Amino acid sequence: MSSKTSFKPQGIIPAVVTPLTPAGKFKEQAMRQLIKYLIDGGVHGLFITGTTGEFYGLTPEEKREIFQVTLDETNGRVPVYAGTNGITTRESVMLTQLAEECKIDAVSVLTPMFITPSQDQLYTHYQTIAANTSLPVLLYNNPPKTGVNLTAATVAKLADIPNIVSIKDSSGDLTLTAEYIRLTQGREDFNVLMGRDTLIYGALCYGAAGSIASCANVAPRLCADIYDKFMAGDLKGSLEAQFRLAPLRIAFTIGTFPAVIKESLALLGIDAGPCMEPVGPMTTEEREKLRQVLIGMGLLK
Repeated sequence: MSSKTSFKPQGIIPAVVTPLTPAGKFKEQAMRQLIKYLIDGGVHGLFITGTTGEFYGLTPEEKREIFQVTLDETNGRVPVYAGTNGITTRESVMLTQLAEECKIDAVSVLTPMFITPSQDQLYTHYQTIAANTSLPVLLYNNPPKTGVNLTAATVAKLADIPNIVSIKDSSGDLTLTAEYIRLTQGREDFNVLMGRDTLIYGALCYGAAGSIASCANVAPRLCADIYDKFMAGDLKGSLEAQFRLAPLRIAFTIGTFPAVIKESLALLGIDAGPCMEPVGPMTTEEREKLRQVLIGMGLLK
C-alpha cells in the first residue's frame, strides 16, 4: 500500500458515457470527439466505465480498450478516473489492477450491488481493494441503484486508509453528504464529491471538492461554471448555473438511464450510439420533450 497519496480529486468530472456502434461495440471515434468536447468545455477530469458508462455490460477487454483510448486522447490534460466496480471483492481487485496497468490516474469503486454486505464487510471490501493497488481509490455510494448504503461512520474509518482519497455520494441525501464532510474535515488527504447533479452547489457550500456529474457529458461548460464561479467567490453566478442545469438532471426520467444523456449528445451532434439492451431508444415524443429541455437551457437553438 502506498503512503498517503497527494492526488486530490476536485472540480467537475463528467461520468462519461460509453459510445457504442449499433452492434454494441465500443465506438472509438465518437469517444475521441466526446473527450475533445468535454475538455474544451472546461471540465477538470474524466470518469469512465462508471454507472453512466454502462460498466455492467462491458468485458474486461472492452474496459481495457476504453482506458487506452481515453488516456491517449486526453494526453495528460486532465486526470482520468475509471470505475472498477464488481459485485465481489475479487472482481474489483482484478479491474483495479487492470486500470493500474493501463496507467489510469485513480479508480472509483461502487459498493457491491445485488448482495447486501454489512458495514464491516464493506470496510473489509474497500480495505482489500486499496491494499492491492497503489492507485488513489474513491469510494462510491449510490444506494438508489445498489440498495447498499455506506454510513458516515464507515466512510470516516475508511478515510484512514492511505490510498482511499475521496467518496462520490450519489445518495441524493444532502444530510449524508454533509456528514461525510463533517466527519472527515480537517483531513487534507480525503475529500467528498457530489454525485447528484442537482446538488452540486449545495455540496460545495458544505465543503465538497467538486462533483462527478453525468449531466457534464451534455453541458460541460455549464457544470464547470457551477464549480469555477463558486471557487472564484461568485456565489450568485454559481447558483444561477446550478439552476440552469437542473432541468436536464430532472429530465433523466424521460427515458431509461442513460438514454437521456446519449440522446442529448446525438441532438448536439455527438453520435454516442445506442444504450446496451434492454435499454432501448427514446420514443419520438420523448425525444421532442428532451429537445425542448435543451432549447430551454440554451444548449440547442
